[in-house]
Amino acid sequence: MLRFMPVGDSMTIGSAGEHTWRYRMWRHLCETYGGPFTLVGPRETLYDKTAEEPVSYAYAEPDFPRAHLAGWGEGWLHMAPLIGGAVRECRADVLLVSLGLIDLGFYTNAEQTAQNVRAFVAGARETKDRIRMVLLPVIPNVRCVSDAPFAEQVTAFNELLAKAVADLDEPRSPLLLATPPASYDIHTDTYDGTHPNASGEHKIAQAFAEALYQGWGLGGGYEG
Repeated sequence: MLRFMPVGDSMTIGSAGEHTWRYRMWRHLCETYGGPFTLVGPRETLYDKTAEEPVSYAYAEPDFPRAHLAGWGEGWLHMAPLIGGAVRECRADVLLVSLGLIDLGFYTNAEQTAQNVRAFVAGARETKDRIRMVLLPVIPNVRCVSDAPFAEQVTAFNELLAKAVADLDEPRSPLLLATPPASYDIHTDTYDGTHPNASGEHKIAQAFAEALYQGWGLGGGYEG
């Protein structure tokens, strides 16, 4: 049984009424991966915008492994201390990680965020020395259009993330840098300039799926 753990912020946890890219990824693996697998993590809920808490189970399609390690407003800063325990508890084999936008927007600059990436990787490996990870660069959001310094930080962090992946990759615990979806458009793939709508969910899932397939031969090409 191959255990995938989605790790992320509001774009990964999703909110009430959504499918989430996690569901899209699960459907893709059901169709393309030949062996047993599941999604794992210490959390299951969606974010409820009315309650302003992650307490909703109102998935658009609830019949899938909903487990994850994602949180509305959480970033590398928050997940680095948690990842070791989550890997241990859930016996994760592959981490699918989409983090960074919250860090850069509210907590840390590009260099500090990159240090938290390295702490995250170290924490996961301390628990499981053969853990595999796919890391997705930050997808620029609507703030990048109007806030040039923030856009520069996003670019700088993505460069540092690529360097961290290159530096930390090793045969027994390989890292992959996913390619952000080239066609991702904040006007058509999000509902508010940041959070993915249905087409955005597919494109994020595709980024992870293509990395898994091209890097490690897991699954196949993404059909949507």
